[in-house]
Amino acid sequence: MAAISPIPADTALALPTGVIAHAWYQYFLQSQDRLNANPYILGTVFDSVTGQSAAIGTTSIPLPTLETGLYRVSTYARITQAASTSSSLTVTLGWTDGTVACTYSGAAMTGNTTATTQSGSLMIRNDHLSPLTYSTAYASSGGTVMQYRLDIAVEQIPT
Repeated sequence: MAAISPIPADTALALPTGVIAHAWYQYFLQSQDRLNANPYILGTVFDSVTGQSAAIGTTSIPLPTLETGLYRVSTYARITQAASTSSSLTVTLGWTDGTVACTYSGAAMTGNTTATTQSGSLMIRNDHLSPLTYSTAYASSGGTVMQYRLDIAVEQIPT
């Protein structure tokens, strides 16, 4: 993609007639084209999944109405309190592609320390009006239970 022209600072924004100057029109048009060609975040799950100490059933990611297209779903999970003995956390994402229900599960996080993290991005193709979902599988043993935080961001990829 071509670079955006520099701001035409030496040109007046409007002509004496009140019409926008051509240099500024071109600059704004290029800026709009650049913005439209880049991914943008549609929705997130931040801070709502903090201090979690149980599995999360299949939950829709709060998003506007989705069109058929490409999306990038990024996740970040961290153990915020280690279990006294051992723990495991697995994050699963779900979507529909060509009317087929698809899922992806990350590797189980079994480090059981507060430095245990996992992150990743997944490119998916989703059907019109189909929700994107997340869930977690959780296990913890010992007197102190494992707690975790989960953040999710969904970006639409222009095609």
